[in-house]
Amino acid sequence: MDFDFAALSRWPDVEAENLYAADAADRLLLDEAADALGAAAPGGLAVIGDGYGALTLGAAARHGVRGIRTHQDPLSGERALAANAERFGLSDAHVSLGLDESLLSGAQVVLLRLPRSLDALDEIAEAIARWARPDVRVFAGGMVKHMTTAMNDVLRRHFGRVDVTHARQKARVLIAADPARPRASAWPRTRIDAETGLTIVAHAAAFAGPAVDIGTRFLVAHLDDARPGAERAIDLGCGTGVLAVELARRRGITVLATDQSAAAVASARATAAANGAAELVEVVRDDALGDEPDASADLIVLNPPFHIGATVHPGIALKLFADAGRVLAPGGELRAVWNSHLRYRPALERLVGPTREIARNPTFTVTASVRT
Repeated sequence: MDFDFAALSRWPDVEAENLYAADAADRLLLDEAADALGAAAPGGLAVIGDGYGALTLGAAARHGVRGIRTHQDPLSGERALAANAERFGLSDAHVSLGLDESLLSGAQVVLLRLPRSLDALDEIAEAIARWARPDVRVFAGGMVKHMTTAMNDVLRRHFGRVDVTHARQKARVLIAADPARPRASAWPRTRIDAETGLTIVAHAAAFAGPAVDIGTRFLVAHLDDARPGAERAIDLGCGTGVLAVELARRRGITVLATDQSAAAVASARATAAANGAAELVEVVRDDALGDEPDASADLIVLNPPFHIGATVHPGIALKLFADAGRVLAPGGELRAVWNSHLRYRPALERLVGPTREIARNPTFTVTASVRT
């Protein structure tokens, strides 16, 4: 059965003319793995990093594979896959799982979209080597411009054999086999931040890893006067939970830490526990603030991303600003940090409310936007 990649949608993720739901790497991966997919038993295929369903649904439609186990770090991708599966009549073909034994136990074939982070690739490769079958074959692909030879080296740490395919339409696939069972897991990693004293716990795909990125560090210095008297705060796009834990520790208020990344959510929970803040910090996986009611928060803190995958794009930041404006109660405040060259202030004024500059350094601006 043929499969129409062009019919895939990115929804509910950001959609734009220069953002696509599938690319040449998806097509090449499915072609290179065709024989292995045809021989896979039901439940023998695991798919990791599938953007919006091209790999999962392509394997189901073109090769009749069922019982596919899929892991996508972003919740928006997971929901887009579910929506695309329903559109194609393939809702029964897959189940979404975490990056753990339930995903990989007994896997014969793994299709993997290579992450840009070598650490993220290391954690994924370690998980496959730990739980998949000894005869597993891993087809790991991406666009050549985003691939480096260091990716081969990471895979060789966990597999006895790594082969490289010919490139096609600027995409390439690495094929790994002969997994080396790890004796102990290297993930998550933990580090104590000297400036804040925080113990930061991070899975590999969490932004900034077990460190405080410079934008968050600048915002941390301007939390104490944010919305005085606030009883409930939200750390939107929480990453490893640094802002949530700092708010809880400094001000003793309850904080909802929310992120669409599964790795970030696991990291933030561990960071809160490591700093004795688990009772004050609740961590949930959500697409922006989609599960939060209107006018329910006094304070939201935010260090928004300025890219979508490898593409610099304001779409996610604007989506987060809009949700913050909806969820803030009248008089509530969004305290945000952003790269000054992005000039987000007009958008904040429009989507949240009157906005003033709190601080600026050569790179970042901290603003306070009040919901009227």
